[in-house]
Amino acid sequence: MSNKKKDLIPQVLTVLFIILVIIYFTINAQNNMGNRGISFGFGFLSQESSFDIAFSLIDYDGSYSYARAFLVGLLNTILVSVIGIFFATILGVTVGISRLSQNYLIAKAAEWYVEIFRNIPLILQIFFWYFAALRALPLTIDSINFYDISFLNVKGWYIPRFIWTNFSTFVYSIITAAILIILVSRYSRKQRDEFGKQIPVFYISLAILFILPFLSFLIGGVTLSFKIPELTQLSKTIYVYQGGVTIIPELISLALALSMYTATFIAENVRAGILGVNKGQKEAAASIGLTRGQILKLVVMPQALRIIIPPTTNQYLNLTKNSSLAAAIAYPDIVLVFAGTALMQTGRAIEIISITMLTYLSLSLSISVFMNWYNKKMAIKEK
Repeated sequence: MSNKKKDLIPQVLTVLFIILVIIYFTINAQNNMGNRGISFGFGFLSQESSFDIAFSLIDYDGSYSYARAFLVGLLNTILVSVIGIFFATILGVTVGISRLSQNYLIAKAAEWYVEIFRNIPLILQIFFWYFAALRALPLTIDSINFYDISFLNVKGWYIPRFIWTNFSTFVYSIITAAILIILVSRYSRKQRDEFGKQIPVFYISLAILFILPFLSFLIGGVTLSFKIPELTQLSKTIYVYQGGVTIIPELISLALALSMYTATFIAENVRAGILGVNKGQKEAAASIGLTRGQILKLVVMPQALRIIIPPTTNQYLNLTKNSSLAAAIAYPDIVLVFAGTALMQTGRAIEIISITMLTYLSLSLSISVFMNWYNKKMAIKEK
């Protein structure tokens, strides 16, 4: 028997064992449910949910189905995850670079930030922002006013609503601009590698990103107006803002906690990546007259990314899964809406928990696939 077949046998046996275990627990669960008169199926998803959700990115009320409620929870989970990843990345990169600053004050401030926020449990940080910080904001009538266009109070942050005409044309202009920027970037890289020419990619990209959307307004019939939130008195003591977009305090506190907590780990990844670049390369770059900013941008970061990206991917996954703590402050994510309210009303524990687990698995795998693609794209290719 060849070595290849010998190596294959343990793998086949392992897969068969896993399949048998799954079959055993499936049959066992079906028998137990049958004995208790509990049916199994996903037909309940089409039934009326009969409960409201405080915050939704799409139209929803109690007359919609459980499937619609699941979609609302999923979109809310994706929303807070995307916001958290975006701000955690910006803050993490900034703090990570700051930790290596030659300015003593900046370096120490970054170090203390990492040590403080990294060592406080995430759930406590969520409670701090929600109960201690945002709950201390003024009532609606005494809202913090930002130039008469945005208002912040204990009920949330009220911002103007964008009202578009021919919005699809504007989106097409953005997509076209993105494609042109990619082409310019590739052309610039080719010119630099083959002929040593430097093309101002940043300024060209900035011009493309500004000119094409501007043309969509000028000749494409795109218009944009704003609906400013207006204070309305419903009764003698009740005031509300109407007409704008409301960002609920649960979303604000959850996004703040997730981004500030995860940023500490990303900062350490960035610091490790920069320190992983050979000191001699930095000195060689300085010897040819490059500034510290140019050395960081052109020499250090392109090499550091191969160290930074893999552990940062883990932090993106952790942030997405940690968003399930939203239930602690009643943010209507998929756990609270679907694995909470919907489960209690229907009693479909196995079906709902299975769907929720599969959803988080799908989100995590999607992030992993994208980050692995990006890591491969940014890898230093040997010639």
